[in-house]
Amino acid sequence: MVRQIVIKKVDKPRNIDFEKDVQWLCDSFGFSTGRDSSNISMSILTGILKEISLQGSTSTESISKKLGLEVQRVNYHLRYLIDSGLLYRSKKRIFIREGSISLAIEEIRDDVNRIFDCIAKIGEDIDKKLGFENRR
Repeated sequence: MVRQIVIKKVDKPRNIDFEKDVQWLCDSFGFSTGRDSSNISMSILTGILKEISLQGSTSTESISKKLGLEVQRVNYHLRYLIDSGLLYRSKKRIFIREGSISLAIEEIRDDVNRIFDCIAKIGEDIDKKLGFENRR
């Protein structure tokens, strides 16, 4: 399973606003890129979240039809949402990891901590091999 996590420090919206909060989430996780001038990633995530809240899951085809986008374009953006660990796909259906955004984010935090634990261990091994002192 590919796991790519991008975290950006972005000022959060001052007031509670669903659309702005979803845009902030997209910006913070790096789903929105400079090339996404139409905010397609935000539209796709918003559509997915709304549909999952009503039906428990959704499909690429359903989101594609509702947003008037080609299935390939939806899949392109969906790949980043899945790779980040926020969403997952099972039998052509799309789900939110752990069933909610807040729980999915906690799981992503755990993923990041596991990745850093592994990186730190390898760093220690490299330090030891090269004779670098660790002043903790």
